[in-house]
Amino acid sequence: MDPITAATHADPYPYYASLRANGGFGFDAHLKLWVASSAEAVCAVLHHPDCHVRPADEPVPKAIADGPAGQVFAHLMRMNEGERQRCPRAAIAPRLQDIDPRQVEALVRARLLREGAAGLHQAQFVGPASVVAALLGFNPAESRLISELTADFVACLSPLSQVKQLEAAHRASGQLMSLFQERIEAQDAPLLSLMCQGFEGAAPDSRIANLIGLLSQTYEATAGLIGNGLLALARDPALHQQVRDDPKQIGALLAEVQRFDPAVQNTRRFIAMPCEILGTALEPRDVVLVLLASANRDPQLNPQPDALLLDRANRRSFSFGSGRHECPGQDLAMNIARATMETILERNPRLDRLSWCYRPSVNGRIPLFSNR
Repeated sequence: MDPITAATHADPYPYYASLRANGGFGFDAHLKLWVASSAEAVCAVLHHPDCHVRPADEPVPKAIADGPAGQVFAHLMRMNEGERQRCPRAAIAPRLQDIDPRQVEALVRARLLREGAAGLHQAQFVGPASVVAALLGFNPAESRLISELTADFVACLSPLSQVKQLEAAHRASGQLMSLFQERIEAQDAPLLSLMCQGFEGAAPDSRIANLIGLLSQTYEATAGLIGNGLLALARDPALHQQVRDDPKQIGALLAEVQRFDPAVQNTRRFIAMPCEILGTALEPRDVVLVLLASANRDPQLNPQPDALLLDRANRRSFSFGSGRHECPGQDLAMNIARATMETILERNPRLDRLSWCYRPSVNGRIPLFSNR
């Protein structure tokens, strides 16, 4: 195991603990990058002004730079610094806070789930992005299409994607841009209109790109949160029964799961200027692998870090980031996941009849379920 393959290992957490025990910040000669594994190191990197989200000489991945997916990527607030990050965030983040959880729950429940693994796949990967699309004013058929296109776009964000996946991502990006342009011009979706107002003065492509970015972040983060929540119940029948008996605890379960076994295990930062992290000198072009999942289990951050505690006091987590690039959609993702889990558990699923594996990824921990 190494810090990258750990993301999809059956149990990477003892390995993460060994990295923290060795100082929490060090150089991996095999991977040729720095690794931040302690809460102190992760916090220092995420908050340092010279630790950027993209390398200066490759703001857009070369594999997608010459197509529509690259055009979208270039404007994403999560992939930019300075005004190109702050302006879209200021336009979108406050509007996400205004979304009524009851509206989210109604949209989740409007989608009929099938039984077994097919139903779980729909709940994980189709439902969340469809809900966001509906909130932005798209009708049910359009919302389903947008969810499918989002799945194709998300593939281009992974370095594991093959040529066919990249081609599909370019096609999906073009379709998504057209669909959003039509919806914006209709001027009949209140939430979408409010978000667009915040983009006045920004680059024309920034508005639509960051709406697509909202969908893409929802897609993976929520799929992993729902899936890892179900795995926690499958591994502990007593916990499963406890939550079924008292559905109000689903929110507490997900709050702990996003710390205990997060969907996003790591992220990267690229050194833009000579700087120092915890007494270590770093130079431009250095890369830091930031192990969010390891920091969540640092006992300096959370006492009894390896226990899944629904009533954990003062829970602290890096799963949705920290600092200027902290995810603005955390509450929305948690509300979609909670409503989805409630709907799934009401059907009394036989989790013991499911098999699962993790989707191939260098940073995500997203279970895929199948029927035994």
